[in-house]
Amino acid sequence: MTPAARISAAIEVLADIEARRRPAADALKDWGLSHRFAGSGDRSAIGGLVFDALRRKASAAWLSGSDAPRAVLIGALRLARGWDAERIQSLFTGERFAPEPLTDEERSALTGRTLEGAPAWVAGDYPEWLDGQFAAAFGESRAEELAALATRAPVDMRVNTLKAARDKVAAALAHLGVQPTPRSPLGLRITVGEDARAPNVQSEPAFQKGWIEIQDEGSQLAALLAAADPGMQVIDLCAGGGGKTLALAAQMDNRGQVFATDSDKRRLAPIFERLTRAGVRNVQIKAPKGKDGEPLADLRGHADLVVVDAPCTGTGTWRRNPDAKWRVRPNSLDTRIAEQAVVLDRAATFLKPGGRIAYITCSVLPAENDETVAAFLDRTSGFGVIPPAKVAADAGQPDLAAFASPAGHGIQMSPRRTGTDGFYVALLRRTA
Repeated sequence: MTPAARISAAIEVLADIEARRRPAADALKDWGLSHRFAGSGDRSAIGGLVFDALRRKASAAWLSGSDAPRAVLIGALRLARGWDAERIQSLFTGERFAPEPLTDEERSALTGRTLEGAPAWVAGDYPEWLDGQFAAAFGESRAEELAALATRAPVDMRVNTLKAARDKVAAALAHLGVQPTPRSPLGLRITVGEDARAPNVQSEPAFQKGWIEIQDEGSQLAALLAAADPGMQVIDLCAGGGGKTLALAAQMDNRGQVFATDSDKRRLAPIFERLTRAGVRNVQIKAPKGKDGEPLADLRGHADLVVVDAPCTGTGTWRRNPDAKWRVRPNSLDTRIAEQAVVLDRAATFLKPGGRIAYITCSVLPAENDETVAAFLDRTSGFGVIPPAKVAADAGQPDLAAFASPAGHGIQMSPRRTGTDGFYVALLRRTA
């Protein structure tokens, strides 16, 4: 397919997403199935165009003067890719498979409009109803913070220290252009350009041997901040596919026990193969037992650490899931806050005196972070917050103390602040 044909296809997919209000991945898959002549490189390029448009949907519409799919894509080419009007016009020719030529209004918007004077929610590309939350989190810099969440994310990997050292893995993956992550001592990063396909890391021998796991640097740091030491009794209460379970087990050098569970046993399915590949031997999987059964009943009052990778809106991962930000609704936020309260109350029952809860979200909303922690402390006696500066220092990451959350209960990472996805980490100690 020509570059112009790819743009036409991206406009078609964006129109499908808008008309049917469904995830971008589903629309792209259906487009590929109905256009089998398109090769993998074409599908990847079209996906890149679609996701760039979704990342910059509000600002692109402002720049173009319209929120129609074609207008949004034109604006995104200008904002996300830095293309000038001449380059864009050279592809909008109306020739075979190319989009129709730019109108006078479209060209005028490209050359004459800017984001100057745009409200924060437009400049930052986020739903207007969340402006109060982002103002509470980031104040006057919220547009810049959220604009960073509208950029492309790199591919980050965590080196599995049970099997290999970072230098060894970096040498094995040198052909992919890997670089050490700036903050995590376990991370490697691949930066992907606008038209480059992300490499299939899972096909690499280093992955097959269990030397690496795909994991954002922010998630790696969250696991490090939890500070699981060898010999501990640790519970991963929302283990899902096991990303943090594996990181915790490696931190513990296969000594002690990690008990991994999840409210939905289907989410646990990938963990078994991942544990085997990673050489992990100190993890027990505890699947839920029916509607009301507690698979960890015998661990009440015995755990040194309970990791709560809480259900959340995922606002901190919008770089990777840009269409999700336009689907989030107030009722979904309310649902997540209620779920967070339930899981924190459950976590508290497993701790022995002096034990800790590591409360983690991939969110930048205070309602899911500081406010959820504050509400837990208000209704639960015998718990206190470990100061973020101490959490950071104990994990060997003292620089992270500079990113304390607004209320000071935890550490708030973000693409603009830390170069990671938006993760929040708070540690709560049982004092009685």
